Amino acid sequence: MTRRHIAMVSIPAPGHVNPSLAIIARLVAAGHRVTYANDESMREVIEATGAEFAPYVSTLPSLVPSPDGAEPEKSWDGDLIDQLTIFQDDYEAMLPQLRQIYDDDRPDLFLYDIAGIPARILAQQWNVPIIQLSPTYVAWDGYEADAAPMYDEIRSDPRGVDLLDREARFFRAEGFEVDPREFTGRPPRAIVLIAESMQPNADRVNRDVYTFVGPALEPSNQPWVNPDPERKLVLISLGSAFTDHPDFYRTCVEAFGPMDGWHVVLQIGKQVQISDLGPLPDNVEIHRWVPQFAILQQADAFVTHAGMGGSSEGLVTGTPMIAVPQAVDQFGNADSLVDAGVAVRVDGATVTAVELREALTRVSSDEFRRRSAELAKELAAAGGVSRAVEFDRGRPARQRAAVVVATSARRRRPRS
Repeated sequence: MTRRHIAMVSIPAPGHVNPSLAIIARLVAAGHRVTYANDESMREVIEATGAEFAPYVSTLPSLVPSPDGAEPEKSWDGDLIDQLTIFQDDYEAMLPQLRQIYDDDRPDLFLYDIAGIPARILAQQWNVPIIQLSPTYVAWDGYEADAAPMYDEIRSDPRGVDLLDREARFFRAEGFEVDPREFTGRPPRAIVLIAESMQPNADRVNRDVYTFVGPALEPSNQPWVNPDPERKLVLISLGSAFTDHPDFYRTCVEAFGPMDGWHVVLQIGKQVQISDLGPLPDNVEIHRWVPQFAILQQADAFVTHAGMGGSSEGLVTGTPMIAVPQAVDQFGNADSLVDAGVAVRVDGATVTAVELREALTRVSSDEFRRRSAELAKELAAAGGVSRAVEFDRGRPARQRAAVVVATSARRRRPRS
């Protein structure tokens, strides 16, 4: 095997970093030199894979708890235009930093997260192969037409018009006369790290571009000991971004605390004070952050915001779910989980303790447990990490996993 330099680019958000960590670790173990560009806040988790950490300073609001408990200076609050502006700010700050990191150390292959758009700019300017590692669903034939109402709404707001003009100027300044939506949403090649059952319009996805391998998850080696193994276990987590919901957490405590035979692990993130939740029953433990995947490998039920990362972990572990979507793609994800027969959906703003207890009883039934186990088996067969890094020259090109195909396809050209 020829040793290659593979550069991964992502942003400092667990939902964008965690889905690909096992792939990065496997590439390192295979003997490749892997560098990983991200913000300093992600150094520890990235270096644990064996990759070389390449720091840049992100402008994104932090999703990683501060060691000193300090509140973040910036927030993800706001509407879609506000959030897209936050990402555009980061693209413009990230690009010159990546250019400085890699100009004299150009990789044989760029891997990039969906929010690592500057990596694609450099890859095309330097003629370096690039592959997206997508932690969420991908575009399908006709996606732009289906999404037109959303972009019409953006264009109806002067802030949206300014943002679209700014995006176009950004790409033109780098030599790209492109539709920004096309450039950011249509990668030249992608490995898709989700269950195919979570992909909208899967039958209209171009399989010459997108290879579905399922969640790339290895068994967790993070230490977590179930303090009450004689009881069933339910994990409650609304992820890392949309966690400011003390009323919902109190409803969960009210719902599950009195239930005989259940132990409750509640993750509340960084925006809510534990003291806000009042007295706790003996079977409820509360944490700001937990090793979610490790717990799910032992859990009997999962109350989740239905982010793609959490949904994927629930599917891989065969854990029936109660979906409580909060924002963006989570509503569609929740519907997909319900349609797959592994979850029930509730409204976090209005759900009562009685309704939550009924939902937990329902997903604990043989029907939900059997269906969850079936999907977990299907995902294991999809290949995950192993398929993402394998290379078999005997297979048709469209069936080959993308990473090693690209690293073997061509050497980079000398810099001009």
